[in-house]
Amino acid sequence: MAAGGGAPEPRVLVCLGALLAGWVALGLEAVVIGEVHENVTLHCGNISGPRGLVTWYRNDSEPVFLLSSNSSLPPAEPRFSLVDASSLHIKSLGLGDEGNYTCQEILNVTQWFQVWLQVASGPYQIEVHIAATGTLPNGTLYAARGSGVDFSCNSSSRPPPMVEWWFQALNSSSESFGHNLTVNSFSLLLMSPNLQGNYTCLALNLLSKRHRKVTTELLVYYPPPSAPQCWAQMASGSFMLQLTCRWDGGYPDPDFLWIEEPGGVIVGKSKLGVEMLSESQLSDGKKFKCVTSHIVGPASGASCVVQIRGPSLLSEPMKTCFVGGNVTLTCQVSGAYPPAKILWLRNLTQPEVVIQPSSRHLITQDGQDSTLTIHNCSQDLDEGYYVCRADSPVGVREVEIWLSVKEPVNIGGIVGTIVSLLLLGLAIISGLLLYYSPVFCWKVGNTFRGQNMDDVMVLVDSEEEEEDAAVEEQEEAHEREELPKEIPKQDHIHRVTALVNGNIEQMGNGFQDLQDDSSEEQSDIVQEEDRPV
Repeated sequence: MAAGGGAPEPRVLVCLGALLAGWVALGLEAVVIGEVHENVTLHCGNISGPRGLVTWYRNDSEPVFLLSSNSSLPPAEPRFSLVDASSLHIKSLGLGDEGNYTCQEILNVTQWFQVWLQVASGPYQIEVHIAATGTLPNGTLYAARGSGVDFSCNSSSRPPPMVEWWFQALNSSSESFGHNLTVNSFSLLLMSPNLQGNYTCLALNLLSKRHRKVTTELLVYYPPPSAPQCWAQMASGSFMLQLTCRWDGGYPDPDFLWIEEPGGVIVGKSKLGVEMLSESQLSDGKKFKCVTSHIVGPASGASCVVQIRGPSLLSEPMKTCFVGGNVTLTCQVSGAYPPAKILWLRNLTQPEVVIQPSSRHLITQDGQDSTLTIHNCSQDLDEGYYVCRADSPVGVREVEIWLSVKEPVNIGGIVGTIVSLLLLGLAIISGLLLYYSPVFCWKVGNTFRGQNMDDVMVLVDSEEEEEDAAVEEQEEAHEREELPKEIPKQDHIHRVTALVNGNIEQMGNGFQDLQDDSSEEQSDIVQEEDRPV
């Protein structure tokens, strides 16, 4: 019984040891992460000091022997080796090496240690796809403003990577669009200029912490909002014509094409929109058309037209200036495009001398109207022809103005003479009226009588007029003798030829005296008629 009772004791210990080993293995389980094509070392516990007999197994459906510290047992594969008499070293890991590994150490007691090996792969070959509007020749992507853009990122990795998108605008820091383990794509519906920049897709292997990223530049283009503008001007320092075309407000800059109209002959193509033309390429009325195009439209482009015109001049042909005075010569230029350059010249020499502004010559220009003001006119220096010249790439036009410089006239003397002549003429006319029309003077006297004036006119007869009146009375008496029954009712008329001073009463008394004399004469005539013949 004693013997029988002691036999099971080793079996009981073995069972207890196996049970304890399981608990120990659970407590000492370690996790090791390796990468494909890399090497890894699995440690047999965390024990320092001398080691016992170590054997490594792989736990599949059944334990598989890999390696032992007993040199009589060869390793299962040449990739396996023992390091520090206890650790399993595996070369060139593959995805099939992932699993549970067990280390058995026999030293006084048997111990079991488990190691979980995880094999990571990638991320490799990150593929970024951005569904943009187009691609430039250098590979840069661009999208039209207001359009929608789809973004996606894919990578081969084990386990599947975590994908994160980052955006960095120009001269700013990066910002994240968020990360996701299942969704690796997103869309921007309305692209705007502030969304132009670098888009980065980052793929992270959560096991190995290895990551890869790909950065793609995306530009946002937009055409100018307004119509193009074009114009022509004279090139500085030459007689060449400069054509300029601008279409501002878009990104990037548009392309410019200058052609002749009609005919469509190409003058030049550039990004600047500036072309230089010589005089031989120009003629009055010729048209040039600027055709613009932008990478994001419109497809038909936009255009503008300039027409070259020669100048026309208008000025007064003659001007007069008094010595010591000032005079202004005016020159008007019309119809010129591009605007002409206006010069003033004197044609005293050949070639003609251009007049420069000075203390005596003031030149002003308002648009295409130019004036030349000459101060302190001198007959010797300033009299003669002046030339207004309009220089244009189409041609040169000139007009001459004759300036006459005269001595000043005594205006006061001329005015005095004219006034004297007028007064003399008035006096002569008044005398003639008084002489040939005394009745007029009688009427004037009657008018003055009612105005209480001191100076009046009194009418008297001259001797010659009295003699004429006597002759007339004799003729009338002779007629009355022939007609005795007819009594004359009208006496002769007294004519006035003298002017006296007096008042209204005096003039009335004088007139009464004349009437009394007339009555006496009439009574005398009646008495003569009563006498017998």
